[in-house]
Amino acid sequence: MEYDALVLAGGGSTRFGGVDKAMLVLDGVTMLDRVLTATEDATSTVVVGPIRTTCRPVDWTVEDPPSGGPMAGIAAGLAHGTTPVVVVLSCDLPWLTKGDITNLINGLGDHDGHGLRDTEGHEQHLATAYRRTKLAEAIQQVGDPRDKSVRRSLAGLDLTWSAPTRAGHDVDTWADLDD
Repeated sequence: MEYDALVLAGGGSTRFGGVDKAMLVLDGVTMLDRVLTATEDATSTVVVGPIRTTCRPVDWTVEDPPSGGPMAGIAAGLAHGTTPVVVVLSCDLPWLTKGDITNLINGLGDHDGHGLRDTEGHEQHLATAYRRTKLAEAIQQVGDPRDKSVRRSLAGLDLTWSAPTRAGHDVDTWADLDD
């Protein structure tokens, strides 16, 4: 199934002491490039955040105004692409693979979205395949998406979740790299 990839890479990385998490190199590859490699089969890819050097061509956008949080980033990124399925990912998923993307899309079934759980069982809304129309409707209901909680904003969607997996483990602190 065709899909568009929407990658959020505009956060301030405050828990990393201001280090640009997207450009953090693990085993010779940036975290952003790891996500872009996992989504290389996407029909289109938009990265929401400042333009950086990447392993493949992508479209770039930022939320307006900048620094509006992940929900604002999703709203800005959703304006790109046209496929019925959009895979929304944060740039800090270093263990994500192409197989995980396939599983996200195949897990949609008749649901509005299908996402990954991390190794502790937490649902990762920023590692989820969504039906574009349902995601757009949820954003419209939110109104101004700036500083809105992704979890609360998407609470009305019919979402299913994977079994816990390392692929859903995002890196928010230096300690997360040791997991």
